[in-house]
Amino acid sequence: MVKLLRRLVSIPSESGQERRVIERIRREMNKLRCFDRVWTDPMGNLLARIGRGPRLIAIDAHVDTVGVGDRAAWKHDPYKGKVANGTVFGRGAGDQKGAIPAMLYAGKIIKDLRLRSPDWTLLLTFTVSEEDCDGLNWQYIIRESSIRPECVVISDSTNCKILRGQRGRMEIGVSCRGRSCHGSMPHKGDNAVYKIARVIREIERLNTRLKSDAFLGQGTITVSYVDCRTPSMCAVPDQAYIHLDRRLTTGETKASALREVRAAVKRAGVSASVKLCRYERPTYTGLVYPTESYFPTWCEPEQAPQVRAAVETCRALFGRRQKPSRWTFSTNGVSIAGMFAIPSVGFGPARENVAHTVNDSVPIEHLVKCAAFYATFPRTYCLETPPTRP
Repeated sequence: MVKLLRRLVSIPSESGQERRVIERIRREMNKLRCFDRVWTDPMGNLLARIGRGPRLIAIDAHVDTVGVGDRAAWKHDPYKGKVANGTVFGRGAGDQKGAIPAMLYAGKIIKDLRLRSPDWTLLLTFTVSEEDCDGLNWQYIIRESSIRPECVVISDSTNCKILRGQRGRMEIGVSCRGRSCHGSMPHKGDNAVYKIARVIREIERLNTRLKSDAFLGQGTITVSYVDCRTPSMCAVPDQAYIHLDRRLTTGETKASALREVRAAVKRAGVSASVKLCRYERPTYTGLVYPTESYFPTWCEPEQAPQVRAAVETCRALFGRRQKPSRWTFSTNGVSIAGMFAIPSVGFGPARENVAHTVNDSVPIEHLVKCAAFYATFPRTYCLETPPTRP
């Protein structure tokens, strides 16, 4: 698993550039010979099936990563998969290529220990474009491939802890117009950057007043991008734009979040347009699957069958009973559980706080634990949760 992970880390695979890493995962699948079917869908997601039972259980990992940023800030080469002190370092090692070897070798464990059952089918999904647009891949899988699992294990970083929910997410754009003039006579123009600066200050204040939930935490909003349009570097800008990253806690909605931003614009004394953004970038196959950039909050009850099964799996394997928690960041669960209400639970390698940092890494011990969990969960889930009768 370590050898495979190092190879996966060595392959750059930012969103829209995942072809090579998908091909490498598929070659490993062919070598293991424990999957009944392996295929790639038109979006570029790689899927593998074990078994033919009526109860479909899925485990999901995304294969794309963010960029590396300033290479000089990295202690280890981000594309070498350095192994040190029982840990694999590199871009994507933690977020979240580390789950991929654990999932593949869980398939081998199932084969070698004869854990297959006529009761269930295990579907492994290796999905694309999550970093750019989390959950878009599962929108496609569910709507276009007519695949709807009974439950899904989300393998994004949990530090080998059980997680059962996350805040929702949306992206909001705010644009304002001004009037350009020569930079030597700024009083004759209307600087759009000064206007958007007043909006930015109100957004900063808004972040301190958002709702909080005892389990999922507080909603947040931040400016994640600033831009302007100007005729030249010697002119007053006539247009300015900010992009907002909004995290939604329990009770917050798309409509309420847009109202709050419009109210902030009004308090700033600025005339500006406030719009929910859309995502329309092609995947590595060239497919464009447009969606609005709104991804719902989701939270599973602690006594939900898939959560109980995860707790029992950990107890049986590792000798301890966990109390499930929640993610701070966002995952494909925004579609799987948030949009489509498919019962979900999280269990994956690596700490959440190394994601997108120059310390991106995963302990080797986590790969072993996750492989055991993924191989065991389907049987435990089916024993804990009798099938629904029509």
